[in-house]
Amino acid sequence: MSEGRRSRASGRPTLEQVAIEANVSRGTASRVVNGSLEVSPWALKAVQDAIRKLGYVPNQAARSLVTRRSDTVLLVVSESEDRVFGEPFFVNLVRGLSQELSSTPLQLNLMMANTARQHGKVEQQVRNGHVDGVVLISLHGDDPLPRNIIAAGAPVALNGRPMSDIGAVPYVDADNESGARTAVEYLYRQGRRRIATITGPQDMAAGIDRLAGYRAALRGKRGVTRLVAAGDFGQDSGESATKELLAKDPQLDAVFAASDLMAAGALKALRAAGRRVPDDVAVIGFDDVELAQHAEPPLTTVHQPIAEQARLMVEILVRQIGGAAVGEPVVLPTTLVERSSG
Repeated sequence: MSEGRRSRASGRPTLEQVAIEANVSRGTASRVVNGSLEVSPWALKAVQDAIRKLGYVPNQAARSLVTRRSDTVLLVVSESEDRVFGEPFFVNLVRGLSQELSSTPLQLNLMMANTARQHGKVEQQVRNGHVDGVVLISLHGDDPLPRNIIAAGAPVALNGRPMSDIGAVPYVDADNESGARTAVEYLYRQGRRRIATITGPQDMAAGIDRLAGYRAALRGKRGVTRLVAAGDFGQDSGESATKELLAKDPQLDAVFAASDLMAAGALKALRAAGRRVPDDVAVIGFDDVELAQHAEPPLTTVHQPIAEQARLMVEILVRQIGGAAVGEPVVLPTTLVERSSG
């Protein structure tokens, strides 16, 4: 290396010095730094080795001006903080998204959006170009947020089928209706005839579809008592709904809860009422979060592939950020996991 190059390297390393060290053009070094896949494996390794050797740190502000990218994905959850950090489904999904993004240049920022003010903050982030893409989770009703984000030109991926027609927006979901139907059919085959369900919110596609699956499983079945109580996917609502169901029919012999947390609440209420599970009342949940394995008794439940949903949402979003066309919705199959409560 010449004396001039040594003197330049004595300060903060530059992209030009990285290119010289790696024996590649500045353009190739820039593509590696900006996360482009349009470089050869040899060049990728050479530039990465040079970055480590020189201690090069990209100037994020300058990089953003050139690439028009912030390297940030905004995860927007339309729930309260208590629910997001207290319910295993959300925790597992956020963990999965973060793990999938760790192999890309993108970082994950989390924002809640269950008030008008929070909606406004999210939309401002998008309009100002502070994010490269948005993942939306737990939408309720005809939420305007997806339309507004799409109108601002940001790539979007949804978790769960949207409740309204918002155009060509890719989403990843589990087959909620089929999963619920499988669970209730299982209860019927076990000889249960007074079969109740605790629904999820009816302003969410998951809640609607799981109730539809319960009804489809019992359609045309004679000699079956059908009982329905409303829940919100949380444990307390499962406990109060089960008390309501027992008041309606003290002899009910099965409960399908539309989430594992509500099923855990049902177990608590049944114990308090002196009903044995599964001898007197069978209980099945939905999600197959870790809680299901450690319930007393361990919970029979419908497994939905949360990690795979996270992987596919990241894949869909990264492809859009890279300029690919909007993909098709993906609905993943569910499976019944038999444990002791059913």
